Amino acid sequence: MNKTMRITVDGRKIRASPGQTIMDACDDAGVYVPRLCDVEGLVPQGSCRVCTVKADGHTVAACTEPAEPGMKVENDTLEIKNYRRDLVRMLFHEGNHLCPICEASGRCELQAMAYRLRISQATKYPYLQPVRPVDASHPDIALDNNRCILCGRCIRASRDVDGKHVFEYVGRGIHKRIGVNAENLAATNASIDDYAMSLEVCPVGCIIRKREGFFAPIGARQFDREPIGMDVETRQEHHVPKRRPDPAFGNDGTK
Repeated sequence: MNKTMRITVDGRKIRASPGQTIMDACDDAGVYVPRLCDVEGLVPQGSCRVCTVKADGHTVAACTEPAEPGMKVENDTLEIKNYRRDLVRMLFHEGNHLCPICEASGRCELQAMAYRLRISQATKYPYLQPVRPVDASHPDIALDNNRCILCGRCIRASRDVDGKHVFEYVGRGIHKRIGVNAENLAATNASIDDYAMSLEVCPVGCIIRKREGFFAPIGARQFDREPIGMDVETRQEHHVPKRRPDPAFGNDGTK
């Protein structure tokens, strides 16, 4: 018979169920662990490392590390926060993120994470200013790799939910980027109705839904209303557990 266990997060004891990751247990308890590559509804892959915590003294990705009985987790220490700040700064420096002219401003998770971590300037590292292609060939969707943070959410959404495999990583090292399974996006079977193209999947402004830019004024955008993570921090009050997907089912729970 499965029994819940107890883990300690920053001195607070919370419940965890067998099979849950540290992040799952924290989310259910209303403890926010910052993340960019993980999103509810997709299988976690632990690539961005913004969710890094210390578990029994070892640094691990909270989205993939299983919770263990009696585990002691450090999530909100100065050391961990500084580590996350460096990761987010590097994401800004590795791409071309021009927030004031980006239609994702106000709903961009990278931008919101910088605010959450109190990063006012991203000047610690030299800007790489890469030259990356923009694929606007599709009638309804554009792909701007200048804004991509290689979270892989579009890859998993297209593969596991849409069943289309439209996106995949191409290249290696500093030249790694998101590619499509054809000559360009127009030549794929991508559709504006795909879950991979929804606003919930791309955390930045890489996947652009044409004719929908700048849809909300300043003050009415997603993260104008509340900081990133507030949905988790209020979850316990409403007793809404985090749901992980069954890869055999669609995002809405249907086959």
